Amino acid sequence: MMNRRQFLHRAAAGVATVARPVNAWAARYDLVIRGGRVIDPSLRIDAIRDVAIADGRIAAVEANLAAEAAEVIDARGRLVVPGLLDIHTHYAREKDGPLVGLADGVTGWIDAGSQGADRIAEMIATARSAPQPGRVLINIGRAGILPDGDTMALARADVAAAQEAIARHRDFIVGVKARLSREVAGANDAEVLRRAQEAASAFDLPVMIHVGQTVSPLSTLLPLLKRGDIVTHLFAPPPNSIIDEGGRILPEVLAARRRGVWFDVANGRNGHIRWDTVDRIMQAGFWPDTLSTDGNSMSRTTGVIDFPNVMSKFLMVGMTIDQVVARATVNPSRLFPLFHDRGTLNVGAPADVAVLELRQGRFEFLDNYNNTRTGGQRLFPSDTVLGGRRIPRA
Repeated sequence: MMNRRQFLHRAAAGVATVARPVNAWAARYDLVIRGGRVIDPSLRIDAIRDVAIADGRIAAVEANLAAEAAEVIDARGRLVVPGLLDIHTHYAREKDGPLVGLADGVTGWIDAGSQGADRIAEMIATARSAPQPGRVLINIGRAGILPDGDTMALARADVAAAQEAIARHRDFIVGVKARLSREVAGANDAEVLRRAQEAASAFDLPVMIHVGQTVSPLSTLLPLLKRGDIVTHLFAPPPNSIIDEGGRILPEVLAARRRGVWFDVANGRNGHIRWDTVDRIMQAGFWPDTLSTDGNSMSRTTGVIDFPNVMSKFLMVGMTIDQVVARATVNPSRLFPLFHDRGTLNVGAPADVAVLELRQGRFEFLDNYNNTRTGGQRLFPSDTVLGGRRIPRA
């Protein structure tokens, strides 16, 4: 059956159209992803469905869709989810970073403070040229990430320089990052956070804070956060974890969540996640709002590996597949305006899709302290669709 657009086009073309081969009008959709288990927490779908795409947008999500397409992805036996949104990466530090993420199903990303005001233009150039939407958080330390500590010298936490850079690049800078660990900010941590808030407030932007092993207790730092701010590395172990010595969530942590502060995983490589701390926090009922990698193009050689592997770690510790998918899609879509129409397979949304394989077996997962855990399931990237176009796998 012709759709309305095809009917009007044929009518306008007149009698000459009749001579066209019948199959010239058969491809109703540009792409159909057939027979996969569609999991979309934004739509509360977990069922075998076909996903049809036309003109770069989701056109239909239906069972046994009776339509032809210019291209078909056979997703039988695989999961079909909205494109993954990674809100803590360091992709902008290298031109290949976004491409690595795209191969893993990441169709939107945030670089979390790789550079400060002095070299932020380099990060923005990478984000601007990336195949998928990418934006950056500016490091309040104007020299960016430094081996000797971004803001160990407090003068580097330069509010005026950060605000000038934000004003110049308002379309690509979407927040401010404050790394507050002992070896990064030292005893300056609270003042660095106050300066990050000052830089962000003039533009109504969120602040993301990197916690774990801070000099100041979180009971001092968390009251400085506002609605929409993000605490990253929530599973960092003591000292100054989000739990006390008895495994109870700090009152200031609970108060921060109540007023709209988000808590993010950011797996990373050093000091950010330890299995016993994960156990205690999860058992206390405080689950992450978002999952993220803290990754870059070298993550394959670390315990991160890729975003689906990070998601798999939380299957291992007791989350369901739909809970894990939510924290990689619809939840992060609420944090940054760039993603507000993403993280969903709703009809009309940009056609960004991740096709994943969920394998059963015995899989080892690594924390940041060379401790391994064995899980019975692991997600692997299979296909990525960006803006309605299937991305060739390397």
